[in-house]
Amino acid sequence: MGYLYAFSAALLFGANGSLTKVMIGAGLSALQVTQFRVVGAALVAALVLLLLDRKSLRITRGQIGPLIAMGIGGVALLQAGYALAIQRLPVGIALLIEYLAVPTVALIAFFFFKERVRRRIWVSIALIMVGLSIVAQIWNFSLDFVGVIWGLVAAASLTTYFLVGERQMQTISPLALMFWSMSVAAVFWAFFSKWWEIDWASFATPISLQGSLSGVEVSLWTMLAWNILLGSFAPFLLSLAAIKKLSATAAGIAATSEIAFAFAAAWLWLNQTLGGFQIAGALIVLFGIILAQTARRSPVPISADLALETGPIILPELIEELPEQATDR
Repeated sequence: MGYLYAFSAALLFGANGSLTKVMIGAGLSALQVTQFRVVGAALVAALVLLLLDRKSLRITRGQIGPLIAMGIGGVALLQAGYALAIQRLPVGIALLIEYLAVPTVALIAFFFFKERVRRRIWVSIALIMVGLSIVAQIWNFSLDFVGVIWGLVAAASLTTYFLVGERQMQTISPLALMFWSMSVAAVFWAFFSKWWEIDWASFATPISLQGSLSGVEVSLWTMLAWNILLGSFAPFLLSLAAIKKLSATAAGIAATSEIAFAFAAAWLWLNQTLGGFQIAGALIVLFGIILAQTARRSPVPISADLALETGPIILPELIEELPEQATDR
């Protein structure tokens, strides 16, 4: 069930990239799509928390700063960076660049937080760099430069999301963390997205889904509801359910399938294709990301209650690492 949850979340996240691209093509700006997405996800999270767990909405004064950093650096710039990247790049390639956050997190943990990181991180980085060079066809650099920059912004923001988020998860429920970070992101983009310039009447006008679905027309309201509920809120809950059933590393590896799902959705829906050489490069990058996901030994200190809850998962990992630790000593 854990893997079912993880792959379902990855499928929804992956397909949502193509939907976002269609919404941008329909007249909304990338920042406006981002604004609607974070506002909607925050409202749905608030409703669920009010009905099921109101106490989780309370935060301390010491949590305010990290939650603001999470909301702006880890959510607002992530959503906008990805939306702006897919404006100029194929959806799957934008995700490949965004997932550079995985090895970046391991490197920051090693150099700044002095965490023990397995030596395989260097192999993963080499694979990712070679693979990205092939995908980007660096010998003639066929990718849009501005699109790559926005993809790197998304990668930096996802790194912030991982590093700040995993530490905040020790003091706040995941759904409450989602609510507060999405709320901060919504307030932040409210000043820059120019939502006041939107022609609201256009939301009811049927719009083509483009690509292989060009004969199908739906309203922007329908696309927006899908983006919020099935492109943001539902996959987030599924990913949390996966983490509860699996170890964080296993759930993270399964989550990288989002890249494959994004490529498949963009190919079937938007007719976006890569050459055989580029597909090989994408597979090399994906393998490097999976390898990097397994590089960190112990991401954050675990509370006593959490250790008791996840003991059966953690113990086999510790046993597996004993020979390598003995060799290190």
